[in-house]
Amino acid sequence: MRIQGRLSKLKTVGVSSHSPNTQSIEYTLCLGDHQLFLNELLGQTIQISSQGAIHCLYCNRKTPKSYQQGYCFPCARKLARCDLCILKPHTCHYAQGTCREPAWGEAHCMVEHIVYLSNASGLKVGLTRGPNPVIRWADQGAIQGFPLFKTPTRQIAGQVEMQIAAHMSDKTNWRVMLKGKPPLLDLPTIWADILSSSPALKGLNFPLLEKGGRADFITLEYPVLEYPTRLQSLSLDTEPEISGKLLGIKGQYLILSTGVLNIRKFSGYEIMWEIL
Repeated sequence: MRIQGRLSKLKTVGVSSHSPNTQSIEYTLCLGDHQLFLNELLGQTIQISSQGAIHCLYCNRKTPKSYQQGYCFPCARKLARCDLCILKPHTCHYAQGTCREPAWGEAHCMVEHIVYLSNASGLKVGLTRGPNPVIRWADQGAIQGFPLFKTPTRQIAGQVEMQIAAHMSDKTNWRVMLKGKPPLLDLPTIWADILSSSPALKGLNFPLLEKGGRADFITLEYPVLEYPTRLQSLSLDTEPEISGKLLGIKGQYLILSTGVLNIRKFSGYEIMWEIL
């Protein structure tokens, strides 16, 4: 089988399995108008070949280099989704009237967000646009997730995240995440312990702030036959033709017998996908 098209980030969906609080993650590869269900391809040998063209995800123009995971340089400079405040939500400047795209900001930032704990490479805090954080956890390769708060805007979620980040990391170590499953954590109990020892967190007082419950504690399972013993990062920029047996999918990574490939990093690349 051979499919050619423009690459986009992997689509993820969580499917309830043996327990209502356990989600099995299913992945779909998007190549232009083509969609390919990846879970059923585990164990097969695939080949991904760059066709030498990169197109901006927004304006569709051809670009010699991808910026911000799929945009041309002008779009990366002008689009709100590429602004620094997306990485640092507490610095949102919408209220100052300086948002690059006010309409986009209203639709994506001035809406409900969820602040959560997760376990991808260890304990971390994060945030995502509501109402379903499972997709965000799957994108990060988290094996556990626990929603803490709902906030009315992204900036407020970022402010809450910053306070919680004083007690833990707000980053995922992708190398640790891809080497296997980190030790399981009792996230609700960890959160209760942090709250009991932190008067500042107890006193969080944001509009419409709501606390999560233990029933929202989710475990995620990924389609992985085998984790790599040694990580070799693959790149379509230096290796225009990549092949190997598909051993797993976790986060936005394909785990191949020859290395790991971050699909999202190469959004906008024109590729040929083959099953050998």
